[in-house]
Amino acid sequence: MTCGAMLQGCNKTMALEITNIYENGDTAFHYDYCEDINDGRGFTSGLAGFCTGTGDAWVVVQEYHKLTGGKDKMSQFDSVLAEYATTGNNSTVGLTGYCSVWKKLGTSDKKFKQAQDNVRDDMYMAPAMVYAQQLGLKTSIAQGQLYDAGIQHGASDGPDGLGGMIKTTNALVTKDEPGDSGSTLTINGYKIDEIVWLNKFLSVRASVLSNPQEPTNMSGAWAKTLYRIKSYQFAVDTKEYNWTDSVSVLDNDGKPTTVTCSMAMSSRLDNGVARSGIAFLSLFLISVLNVI
Repeated sequence: MTCGAMLQGCNKTMALEITNIYENGDTAFHYDYCEDINDGRGFTSGLAGFCTGTGDAWVVVQEYHKLTGGKDKMSQFDSVLAEYATTGNNSTVGLTGYCSVWKKLGTSDKKFKQAQDNVRDDMYMAPAMVYAQQLGLKTSIAQGQLYDAGIQHGASDGPDGLGGMIKTTNALVTKDEPGDSGSTLTINGYKIDEIVWLNKFLSVRASVLSNPQEPTNMSGAWAKTLYRIKSYQFAVDTKEYNWTDSVSVLDNDGKPTTVTCSMAMSSRLDNGVARSGIAFLSLFLISVLNVI
């Protein structure tokens, strides 16, 4: 495994902001967001859509507990969150007031915001960048797309997960395919341009969004989010492969919008993807599974 594939600085900030558009409709970091969107995952909350029914919301709360030293305003929900995380229960029973507390902390509590940043990087950014590293991705747009896919699909190697979609994409590489990105990948012994590979990945992801294979993803909600694919495809078609201080994508209504880099935000967010033991564990597990 070689080093090099890592979103950082403005590249990372803009990738996060692009995903913010898809998740919340604008580039802002909505640490205070919380609602039940009826997608079979319980309450969806925070800047990365952490869900009570999938367990990542519980991970955020545990990280917050570490930062506060233990007892805090989220502690009242611990037993229910832990149970639902273990069982994958999408119920919101027992979580009365959860969104009110989340919104209040997400508005003004720096430690709660930091907990969300930490878990986002550990659970989603770090695995995505490990995959990018294994593939040899060098462009901002390809790395950003893996992060966005990881946020929505998770990093697993199941058919609907990021690892699974990479496997499916790689299986489509059966010959050398040149391109204009300036970056060449070696997949299945063939040389393929990075953007050519990315186009294949976008097609695979669009298919998964339209027809997911895993039961937990069959609510129909994913089919309504194909704008995520169209948005990145727009940037690919306009050849915005490597980002410096801005990138143009499509918003959720299909209108072009320019995402710019805030240096202040970049400095705060750029704490490295391998921040904690969780990130190192992600790297280890992906290496052992040998997804690529």
